[in-house]
Amino acid sequence: MSTTVQQHWNPAQYDAHARFVSDLALPVVELLAPRPEERLLDLGCGDGVLTQKLMELGCQVIGVDASPAMIAAACALGVDARVMDGQALPFEAAFDAVFSNAALHWMPQLEVVIAGVWRALVPGGRFVGECGGVGNAATVVQALTQALDRRGIDAQLVMPWRFLTVEAFRTLLETQGFLVHTLDLLPRPTRLLGSLEGWLETFAQSFLASVPDAERPAMLAEVASMCRPTLCDAQGQWTVDYVRLRFAATRPMPCA
Repeated sequence: MSTTVQQHWNPAQYDAHARFVSDLALPVVELLAPRPEERLLDLGCGDGVLTQKLMELGCQVIGVDASPAMIAAACALGVDARVMDGQALPFEAAFDAVFSNAALHWMPQLEVVIAGVWRALVPGGRFVGECGGVGNAATVVQALTQALDRRGIDAQLVMPWRFLTVEAFRTLLETQGFLVHTLDLLPRPTRLLGSLEGWLETFAQSFLASVPDAERPAMLAEVASMCRPTLCDAQGQWTVDYVRLRFAATRPMPCA
């Protein structure tokens, strides 16, 4: 069985089913406290909507993302956006701050990412962001796991996300040398813009890709049926049990 994680981002689909990602990022931006003329790296910038807001605050921002389609959408907004793997950042002492929203849990080699962020920051630079934490979308993950198990597929082999505990994430940051100021695990139930099926088709493609095309509609319906008692209200509104890790850390100044 292939263990390849498949995820392809479509800007229009993202806008229809995932606009809450940037809309709910205000607390993270406030934690960043960006200052005019600061040099910022938006790590996992997606379609650039949030990057553009940072630019409007007067920051000099570069956005990077592994998806060519999302980078094209960001460039269309006027963002200096570049196709780049967050696990292979090439920057050296180039930024006052690195910002990341809802992207780090998509990067399995998080130790390598954090090392790249360290190199990209000037001494005294800030690393601020939010990503999925342990327990994120647990109801959906459990349903997907059960649906694949019934088809003889190990969900861990196609798991695209790495949701860490506070302790594990702190260890990664501190091992690299970061001084951690804020690190919280925050339940954030998130109302979807549409159906759970639409959310799954946007975010859970690697699970769906592990079954034949003809079986995917049935699997979507099966997962939605399992999640409905917990995540869907009487009016048909879906709310996914998001849990976020929000953090702020600094690359310390060298000792005199």
